[in-house]
Amino acid sequence: MAANPFHTAQAQLDEAARLLQLDDETHQLLREPMAELHVRIPVRMDDGRVKTFSGFRVQYNGSRGPCKGGIRFHPEETIDTVRALAAWMTWKTAVVDIPLGGGKGGVICDPKRLSEGELERLSRGYMRKIAYFIGPDQDVPAPDVYTTPEIMAWMMDEYETIHGRHAAGVITGKPLTLGGSPGRGDATARGGMFTLREAAHALEMDLSSATVAIQGYGNAGMHAHALVTEMFGSRVVAVSDSKGGILDARGLDLDEVKAHKAATGSVVGFAGSKSISNEDLLELEVDVLIPSALENVITGANAARIKAKVVAELANGPTTPEADEILHKKGAFVIPDFLCNAGGVTVSYFEQVQNAAYDRWKLDYVHKRLDEHMTEAFRAVYQMRQDRNVHTRSAAYLVAVQRVAEACRARGWVSGRAAVATAGVNGNGRVRVSS
Repeated sequence: MAANPFHTAQAQLDEAARLLQLDDETHQLLREPMAELHVRIPVRMDDGRVKTFSGFRVQYNGSRGPCKGGIRFHPEETIDTVRALAAWMTWKTAVVDIPLGGGKGGVICDPKRLSEGELERLSRGYMRKIAYFIGPDQDVPAPDVYTTPEIMAWMMDEYETIHGRHAAGVITGKPLTLGGSPGRGDATARGGMFTLREAAHALEMDLSSATVAIQGYGNAGMHAHALVTEMFGSRVVAVSDSKGGILDARGLDLDEVKAHKAATGSVVGFAGSKSISNEDLLELEVDVLIPSALENVITGANAARIKAKVVAELANGPTTPEADEILHKKGAFVIPDFLCNAGGVTVSYFEQVQNAAYDRWKLDYVHKRLDEHMTEAFRAVYQMRQDRNVHTRSAAYLVAVQRVAEACRARGWVSGRAAVATAGVNGNGRVRVSS
């Protein structure tokens, strides 16, 4: 039986609370969502019948600003998955120190079985149900699993129709013509590359001669292939998708692999490469491993066989808690998911700022601002890791949970102390250590 993702999220918080010596009232406040909405959405299908779908929107914690988080359309969506992702988004926005909280939404559906008209009616129907629960200053959704900029455009339009005014900032991840931000397409991978660069500096690793394996060749993985080559000159020797993987020690050409996948639907069978499994890819002797697809792929069962010096988690939840301990003890450096893949929400925040100011930033400025946020976040987490002698995920939790706890206390939601016994984080993202 698969682990309940929300129980995993709570266990991770519990460990951070223990290390922070967090008072009980703050700890209990942070263990549960502050608000959630369950909705039923009747949709007229193309054949004339009405089908009713179930959906959710969870606002986990908004102490630092409006909640932020994607909307997922998935046939196996559950409220506990949405709760967990909303919790992780709370820590993600805090660790990169943007003034937002954490939220998430989802609809139980299989979008692959819906026509374009049915998908639009479902999207608009979902927005009608949540339109008074969200807003530019309250909770701002974005694309996620099986949702797209086009779906965000439909939802924004429906929200504006209901409220009778323009409100571009109610949704991010929109098409550029409707107020989307330049740089959003590769933001998750680009943010991850900035953290990889900082990790390499800390480890004195030369990325120009590094070998890289990428598990998952969707949006994040494909952009990671492009950027790790373009930015650092690294050699990508293995990539995989859901059907399997390919290996070529000489390096895989991005354009050729993309063309092969576009023509065949998979990277498998790429000319000149050796076929390998997803499981084998994880255990290759490479300098950098980038899990970009599934959760729970590095576990207590295979962590001891991971040979990469750096594991950069572009996927959500690819490493289990047991694996974290094993990797840390064997000297592997994990850049945890809610730090490594926070570039997406950071550029979504930039989109909110641009919408609020009726402004449009240039692409190079978006990249510059993203670099600043990701670099400062990495350095705060790395210093916490060194100060507390914990693995990097725990360090990221300590930074993030402390920031959220301080905001809850400052608002008067709890009366418990917010200071950490041995370390804290100041307002500009730097870690301070007290005696």
